[in-house]
Amino acid sequence: MSGRLTGRVALVTGASRGLGRAIAKRFAAEGAEVICVARTHGALEELDDEIANAGGKAVLCPLNLREFDKIDQVAGALFERFGRLDILVGAAGDIGGGLAPIGHVDQKHFQEAFDVNVTANYRLIRAFHPLLKISEAGRAIFVTDTAMHAHQPYWGVYGAGKAALEAIVRTWAAEIANISAIKVNLVDPGPLATRMRAIAFPGEDVASLRHPDAATELFVTLAEAQNQRHGEIVKLT
Repeated sequence: MSGRLTGRVALVTGASRGLGRAIAKRFAAEGAEVICVARTHGALEELDDEIANAGGKAVLCPLNLREFDKIDQVAGALFERFGRLDILVGAAGDIGGGLAPIGHVDQKHFQEAFDVNVTANYRLIRAFHPLLKISEAGRAIFVTDTAMHAHQPYWGVYGAGKAALEAIVRTWAAEIANISAIKVNLVDPGPLATRMRAIAFPGEDVASLRHPDAATELFVTLAEAQNQRHGEIVKLT
């Protein structure tokens, strides 16, 4: 790696598996100190070992993103430790307990999906915007899925969450476009070989999918201080 994120402080949600884990490892390999946020303690410890063995730096942050007030507490702790945040990546996702017709979706699963896909990301923006402003080159990146624009049957809850996320993130980007050095974007990585994908498509040939590592170059590019893209949905090609 070429140290493209050396000296930068990054926070990545969903870091225990899949795309979030791949991003956290790549950011650390590029020189960032990475705050790894996820619910699963054991998986975070394994990630920490991998990052440390590769010479990188990680800070483990076991957190259920549905405990919204704790997001504010994390922001306060990071301000005390680092004085800023350079990169925010919202990579956690939830498919709402599986796929089902809208009229059959359990209220509990509906709420869980919106809590993770929408409300948690709004709370991340609210909590970490002040820390990103302190950075000389604050960057925020969120994960979306533009395939949901086709309104596929059984994907209503997940699709609605991604639509809401896109509206929130792009509106935030428009609000700060001319008054801040922060650059905000969404990434659509397309189908990747992740656990969530396997749950949604149990019969799919995993060998036909790209590994999450294939998406990390795009995240590094958008996280770099010199990146000037803003308010976009960037697709992995």
